[in-house]
Amino acid sequence: MIPYSWLEEAAARLAPHIIETPLVYDPELDLYLKWENRQLTGSFKARGALNKILTLQPWELQRGLAAASAGNHGQGVALAGRKLDAQVIVFASEHAVPTKIAAMRQLGADVHLVPGGYGEAEQAGLSFAVDSGATWVSAYNDGQVIAGQGTLSLEVLRQLAQSPNPPRHGLTWIVPVGGGGLCAGIACALNGDDLPKSGPHRLVAVQSQASPFFHAIYHQGAQAGQIELPSLADGLAGPVEDNAVTIPILRRYLDDFVLVGEADIENAICYAWQRYGERIEGSGAASLAAVLTGVVPQRPALVVITGGNIEPELHQRLCATQ
Repeated sequence: MIPYSWLEEAAARLAPHIIETPLVYDPELDLYLKWENRQLTGSFKARGALNKILTLQPWELQRGLAAASAGNHGQGVALAGRKLDAQVIVFASEHAVPTKIAAMRQLGADVHLVPGGYGEAEQAGLSFAVDSGATWVSAYNDGQVIAGQGTLSLEVLRQLAQSPNPPRHGLTWIVPVGGGGLCAGIACALNGDDLPKSGPHRLVAVQSQASPFFHAIYHQGAQAGQIELPSLADGLAGPVEDNAVTIPILRRYLDDFVLVGEADIENAICYAWQRYGERIEGSGAASLAAVLTGVVPQRPALVVITGGNIEPELHQRLCATQ
């Protein structure tokens, strides 16, 4: 469990560096949508990366920063490195989204492409950090990263309290999960002693059927034997680091963990564009897909749209067919 005070400290630390993203209510669906695709770098990942790196000592920054990423976390680390004048090396899969690779490099990161998927990139990054002495910035397996991600929930709760359509009772929060940093941060916030609750909250994680590693950990206790297939939800793909701090948090506090298919994710991407005018990526669409398919039927619900870094050509092609 990450102390609730860490989330409060992270919120204060991040306030000058991030933006408050919109929370909107759709009365037809009885659904709140948190548009974190509007965040700096186009993803919630900026919260955790910035919070972690802003807590580092000067000697840790001088060693340089190393990370593994499908693209969004790497952009957050690169942004923080630029702010604090630290060198950044990001290890990414050779199959990473080209626009995400370009965005990391534009922010000043040295991007190393690794054969294989996210798991191979993470192992390469961890090995590099050990061998070189660079400061490792995990995308999820770090208390300060989790605290930074959890600031999203504090922001949501403040926005709900100010909303003209506050929930009549507790919400079902639906959160995409890869390594689980965001969901763990939200879990810690919803279970903090000082949290002003509006009723009992439920927390549901969602992942793609194409890469169900954390889903297997939650339901079966292990991720061994899971097969990874190509997915529109590239940011949710890959295995979870052994003994990650997110695992016991999610196993304790989640109410459910569900899967959605690739066609469901594609439909949600197009639905967000056609109904709300929001361009979102596959990872961010997974939570909305869980609502649209009915796999999470509880209402009122809140979906976290975690990112919007989708290839423009892919987005156009997907939505042209809907």
